Amino acid sequence: MFIGHFAPAFVAAAVSPERPRLATMFVAAQLVDWGFFALATIGVEHMRIDPAASVMVPYDLYDMPYTHSLLGTLIWAAAFLGIVALRDRSLRTGALAGLVVISHWVLDWLVHVPDLTIDGTPPKLGLGLWNVPWVAVPLELGLTAAAFAFYLRRTRGPAGPPLVLAGVMLLLQAINWLAPHPESAGLLVYLQALVAFGLLTALALWVSTNRWFRKRGNLAFALQ
Repeated sequence: MFIGHFAPAFVAAAVSPERPRLATMFVAAQLVDWGFFALATIGVEHMRIDPAASVMVPYDLYDMPYTHSLLGTLIWAAAFLGIVALRDRSLRTGALAGLVVISHWVLDWLVHVPDLTIDGTPPKLGLGLWNVPWVAVPLELGLTAAAFAFYLRRTRGPAGPPLVLAGVMLLLQAINWLAPHPESAGLLVYLQALVAFGLLTALALWVSTNRWFRKRGNLAFALQ
């Protein structure tokens, strides 16, 4: 799952106190993937390209105990919760960010073939919807579209920035699904993923600086 991970980010930003912190929630949504690709660049976690890994995704994610075990995800979530809570002086905002981090493991569990763990050791878990494209594709697009619509309903501002964000998300998802996959994993693959996450986070920051919460009467009460 790629853009589907941002669905919880849209929801959390739309219900966060005081201001819709979309960029923060975008970081939370992919935090463990930020971690995975960063650790993969220095050889701490590992993946390989295997066309037989699943129907949709040729990634054999065979070694990621620190980021994609449930225990590891909870530790990342707790750390991010603390950082956001201290930065914003809001335990609620921190808790929302932490829940978005945890949502990554849950959504991965739905689509990954068994490569997730509880604590980094077997058994490996995953429902494997990547092997059922007619379910996985509508699920990812549907979750993202519903959460995006919820965010727009809860906020007000220029239509342009969020539409640009949505368009770039769809473009990157199309590339992820349809473009030729690399023959082997390596630094270029890891950097491409990190650049994609960074681009979407930058666009989310641009969106959030141009949107306000709605309240009764459609008046804004929390400028970014």
